[in-house]
Amino acid sequence: MSRIEPRNILLFGFVALLFISTGFFQSWNTALAIFNMGLVSAIMALGVNMQWGYAGLFNVGIVGFTAVGGLAAVLVSMPPVPDAWAAGGPRMMVAMLAGAGTIAAAIFVWTRAPRGLIRTAALLGVLIAGYVIYRALFDPARDAIEGVNPALTGYLGGLGLPVVLAWPVGGLFAAGAAWLVGKTALGLRSDYLAIATLGIAEILIAIMKNEDWLGRGVKNVTGLPRPVPYEVDLQNSSWFNNLADSLGADVVTFSSIFVKLSYAALFIVVLLGLIWLSQMALHSPWGRMMRAIRDNEVSSAAMGKNITARHLQVFVLGSAVVGLAGAMMTTLDGQLVPSSYNPLRFTFLIWVMVIVGGSGNNWGAVLGGFLIWWLWIQVEPIGLGLMQFVTAGMDPESPLRERLIDSAAHMRLLTMGVFLLLMLRFSPRGLIPEK
Repeated sequence: MSRIEPRNILLFGFVALLFISTGFFQSWNTALAIFNMGLVSAIMALGVNMQWGYAGLFNVGIVGFTAVGGLAAVLVSMPPVPDAWAAGGPRMMVAMLAGAGTIAAAIFVWTRAPRGLIRTAALLGVLIAGYVIYRALFDPARDAIEGVNPALTGYLGGLGLPVVLAWPVGGLFAAGAAWLVGKTALGLRSDYLAIATLGIAEILIAIMKNEDWLGRGVKNVTGLPRPVPYEVDLQNSSWFNNLADSLGADVVTFSSIFVKLSYAALFIVVLLGLIWLSQMALHSPWGRMMRAIRDNEVSSAAMGKNITARHLQVFVLGSAVVGLAGAMMTTLDGQLVPSSYNPLRFTFLIWVMVIVGGSGNNWGAVLGGFLIWWLWIQVEPIGLGLMQFVTAGMDPESPLRERLIDSAAHMRLLTMGVFLLLMLRFSPRGLIPEK
């Protein structure tokens, strides 16, 4: 077992101090809310670190795999809508089978038919005929489903299973999407891979926004089941009131803190399990092989390694972890809001976490997840307080004072950019670099 360096302990201690100080100077509700999202962000950073730190794969479609994981939480945990299923559910399933059959037939023609005009003509014929059949089945089913009480439902709903089961399913959904992406894009050069993943991520989000029958689109799905108690139920239970009285705490505030602590306990279990598995994989022969491929693909190929197959493997694994985190985040929010998935938050920021923490080091990715998320949330209120302090002696009607105070809202982006530049200049390998 490798020795834990004192410097790493100090870094994690410093980040823990940031969260504790938030609890003392703001509120413990705020500190725990940031901490829970920090846990989710750390899991996302772990997934990206597998792709970039292990194999050097430049994936800028993280937001797409996060969204797919979030959709899984709806499809697994929400109760089904019987009227929608009666109106168009079976027809929608037949349409999906027809679409899948068209793709399978097109692949069969492309791989089995001899090259030439005959193959091209046959492929076009299969695709056109399949598309016509698919639309003939899909359009009426979609309209019937979305016409069932569109203000409240207008979609098929889910399976009504426990929401915790949606977390691994979210990982499986993201892994499936990553496999489809990887089969077509991993043979490309790194810059083309980045463009492909970015484009496919935007396609996935566009589907979620526009296909109301699937997850209500931009109408959003609210009221997702929770794996922890509701605050109101705790406040109405005698044991919880007795516990709050014994601690001298306000029942309403303590119920909110208790729920956040319950979420944190679940998320910590997941994070620790993923770290253990990631560390085992990193230090295994498989991990050494992945790093050898990352450092020199030519020599690895000369030794008989299938570079594309190994890249596909780690790409799927990393995306599965990101999808798992996406399902956890949707569970924490209690709602699915497709319009909230933007590349700035779910791609750029995750990359900053990996780079700042130390790519290729699992503990570095976790540290970066907590630190960058805390900065992302706290920089704006700290910047506002700083601007108010700087402008305290100015005339309240001064245009300069108003301008400086209004600019505090942009401190978040400025701070992230400056922080990243400083890290790349003075510690390019991150706070906890790869050994």
